[in-house]
Amino acid sequence: MERDDQMTPDDPIGPGLGEGLPGGGGARRTTRRSAPQPQYVLTEETPVYVISVAAELSGLHPQTLRQYDRLGLVCPDRTAGRGRRYSARDIQQLREVQRLSQDEGINLAGIKRIIELENQVTALQSRIAELADSLEGAATALQQREATIHASYRRDLVPYQPPTPHSSALVVWRPKR
Repeated sequence: MERDDQMTPDDPIGPGLGEGLPGGGGARRTTRRSAPQPQYVLTEETPVYVISVAAELSGLHPQTLRQYDRLGLVCPDRTAGRGRRYSARDIQQLREVQRLSQDEGINLAGIKRIIELENQVTALQSRIAELADSLEGAATALQQREATIHASYRRDLVPYQPPTPHSSALVVWRPKR
């Protein structure tokens, strides 16, 4: 039976590590802990890049990124120490600002207005999707209530069918006394 405090031959650290060091003996515990699961998920919106990396990725000078932040064109998140942190989406937006400025000849005020309008369109599209989902849910609920009402009908009732215009049928009604 193998003891818990002895090395195994297939241990990645290897046998004998620490031999000859004070308190280092050849024995090492082999109990391993599983790696902790991350409590966050990296998305396109996660701010991870410092300004120097963002400048390199976007092909712009860091001072240009600061200027764009002051103008409100690209607004990165801030750390507790007020340092800028850019997300992948911010980098993409920096590239778009550069393209509009250099290739299309649009000034920074025009670019800011374009970005505002694009954000407004995105927000409205999101709201339309929410309302469509809400409408679909309401229609489903209505159909369920309608089905419940139809299921509760008495079976001895006969639905009324209006006479056809050229019918010569005569209906006699005699009330019960």
